[in-house]
Amino acid sequence: MVIRKSFFAGSWYPHSHEGLTNLLDRCFTNKEFGPGEKPKSLNLNKRTIIGGVSPHAGIEISGSCAAFTFLNLFKEKIPDVLIVIGFYHGGIGPNSILKEGEWETPLGNVKIDNELAEKLLAISKIIVSNESVFLGIKENSLELLIPFIKYCAEDKDVKILPIKIFSHKFKDLEQIADDIVELINSSSKDIVVVVSSDMSHYNVYNDEQLKTLREIDQIEIDQFLKLDPEQFLKPENYVNQELYDKFEMGERRPSVCGRHAIATLLAIGQKLNINKGKCLKSYNSKDISPGRHPWTVGYFSGILIK
Repeated sequence: MVIRKSFFAGSWYPHSHEGLTNLLDRCFTNKEFGPGEKPKSLNLNKRTIIGGVSPHAGIEISGSCAAFTFLNLFKEKIPDVLIVIGFYHGGIGPNSILKEGEWETPLGNVKIDNELAEKLLAISKIIVSNESVFLGIKENSLELLIPFIKYCAEDKDVKILPIKIFSHKFKDLEQIADDIVELINSSSKDIVVVVSSDMSHYNVYNDEQLKTLREIDQIEIDQFLKLDPEQFLKPENYVNQELYDKFEMGERRPSVCGRHAIATLLAIGQKLNINKGKCLKSYNSKDISPGRHPWTVGYFSGILIK
């Protein structure tokens, strides 16, 4: 059986069941940065929240923000499957799916929905089965999401469908969205989509730069709420270059690492007739840990609602 190992257990989050459970408990019950409550399903018949955005940094830092996303995805009812969309920070490749096996976490493994994976591969001309971009690679864009799924699933055997998107071309992202929507609409399973992205990444040395980072992130979040995937993909069209110029040479550019994943979620939402986007939480690494290194990253939790 294919097992995707949890490479960041013991560094970006605890390696033990007890340690990770305790940390996630704190993320959910945190009243300042988190939702202030543990996940609990209402077991409703109808789902209105079809997907969300989650950050993927160390759980101690970004986990309270991520908790908002998963609390809401699981609140109406516990889904059967989560399509988890990430990317690879370090290279290029085909838009890929991990079609079988399990994803390891300290809380227990999460199974991959092989049936849905095979259906998506049959539908799509732009997504391929490619284990190499998932296995043996220390890549965090998806790994940091999976413990939240296992934690929120309670005793239900919730499955995942892991996808990594490499393309930044809107026509490709729209085609991926078409394929995923066809998969969702043709299935009797309750499926939600969660995409992985942090927000701005900059070295921050003073209060003015920290204010600017927050301003850029808020502009990006406002674009998310406008529900326009093609526009969201091109921050250079709506963020004034003067804001980027407040940072060091070499950093004067858009730096939302998963904006193509978020654009794909927005395209999926359009095709599923969502009518509202909601920002649940936004903060940055300096807000929660002021004494850290100048490198500062923004975090955002948002959902799409029918």
